Amino acid sequence: MVIRPLLPPDVRTITEAFTAVGWPGKPVELYRRYLTEQAAGERLVRVAEIDGGFAGYLCVRWHSEYEPFRLAGVPEITDLNVLPQHRRRGIATRLMEVAEAAIAQRSPVVGLGCGLYADYGPAMLLYLRRGYVPDGRGVAYRGRSVVAGQSIAVDDSAVLMLTKRLR
Repeated sequence: MVIRPLLPPDVRTITEAFTAVGWPGKPVELYRRYLTEQAAGERLVRVAEIDGGFAGYLCVRWHSEYEPFRLAGVPEITDLNVLPQHRRRGIATRLMEVAEAAIAQRSPVVGLGCGLYADYGPAMLLYLRRGYVPDGRGVAYRGRSVVAGQSIAVDDSAVLMLTKRLR
């Protein structure tokens, strides 16, 4: 397994890989933006390769869109994805280790959001095993805490925010 930064040739490779497994919402423009943000130092992107082929990736946003994290200076791990055919091989764990090591150089705490529907079950279990705990603010939607009685769509933007002390 090789973990490395996102490179320009990855843009098409990643988009095509996700299209091939039927995952929407992963257009070329997203990865072009990630490259621009990575070059500007706003985002860290790490790509995992197995036997020379794309297997997954993870991002770190140094300035979270989630207000409580942003105000506290807590970097956020975002967009962890491993292709289905490469799961259960330690790729997500290794990506998390690399991200946490990078974050630990800048912050004593890391945060992330985990989706609320069943597809996120394996990710939630991974995060809990790694020592992440809820941040105590309940469900968030599009970077904001949800208030009692508020209706939201249970989609990828509905998350439980978690934190972990790194040092």
